[in-house]
Amino acid sequence: MKPEPSSPSAPSPALFAGPFALGTLSAPDGPAFPALVTPDRQALDLRAALGDDRLTTRELLESWESALPRLRALAGDAGQVRRPLAEFRVHAPIEPRQVFQSGANYRQHVIDLHVAHRAPGDDRPEAERRAEAAEIMDRRAARDLPYVFIGLPSAITGPYDDVVLPAWAEQPDWELELAAVIGRPAHRVSVAEALDHVAGYTIANDLTDRATVFRRDMPQIGTDWLRSKNAPGFTPLGPWIVPAESVTDPGDLRLVLKLNGETMQDESTADMLFSLARMVSYASQTARLLPGDLVLTGSPAGNGMHWGRLLRDGDVMDASITGLGAQRTRCVAEEAS
Repeated sequence: MKPEPSSPSAPSPALFAGPFALGTLSAPDGPAFPALVTPDRQALDLRAALGDDRLTTRELLESWESALPRLRALAGDAGQVRRPLAEFRVHAPIEPRQVFQSGANYRQHVIDLHVAHRAPGDDRPEAERRAEAAEIMDRRAARDLPYVFIGLPSAITGPYDDVVLPAWAEQPDWELELAAVIGRPAHRVSVAEALDHVAGYTIANDLTDRATVFRRDMPQIGTDWLRSKNAPGFTPLGPWIVPAESVTDPGDLRLVLKLNGETMQDESTADMLFSLARMVSYASQTARLLPGDLVLTGSPAGNGMHWGRLLRDGDVMDASITGLGAQRTRCVAEEAS
């Protein structure tokens, strides 16, 4: 586990867009607490600033409409006592009750996966299979629905924590994603209303073991997301929740993931088949989305299966999204028992 990096080896993009963001921090050996973080790398303990020693980030999101103006005021109040961010450990910014994940939402990524997962006996040339996938993607975008499934909060870890690669995971892969953080309960909301229920945005790296995505013993049952995506620490999250008002257009953000300094993913959210508003609306037609919940929006092209290079012990992933900051995680192989 690493604190918020401030050394020469740390990620260097701007901290985040806007005048402030929310984080969850802790001092050495102290409890985690909600913090207002400013671009000059200063942190304000919101328990003291708002007069509630038991305040959590989720509670702020549960009263987001009234909390947001207070946070704006605190960000501009030079009289508040702040401390350098480097003094604290940075945790995942929120502990959600529910995690809604999306698959097959970036056009080029799905085409690449379609080509990589060749069906037994399918000996067609790659160009033919790629053209077939492109046609399917165009049809999905025009006529179909988003693909949303459920993840586990226990898979979430901090943005600078080590990621343990389970001994059973044969093909661990990265998947950088934009995540929306819900700020108002949402149930059966329209696409036009959906973004009104989003408090802010953060970064997620939704790791996947490609070898266990599909059930080999029961292929007719399809995908096994429990096994392939929900090992402890398989979802590095954060570092910050950047308020939605500071993000001009979630449909035009650049996602970049580097592995050991080499760029693997570099794409815009403009490549999404279904917009963030469409995702939130779709999930809300079945489930009731709660403050602090996450809606992950899928990952662009450039995963390990595409490159023929999966994660292994000692790898370092640097992930960034425009205006949301950057995370750095190191992979550590679990010793086989």
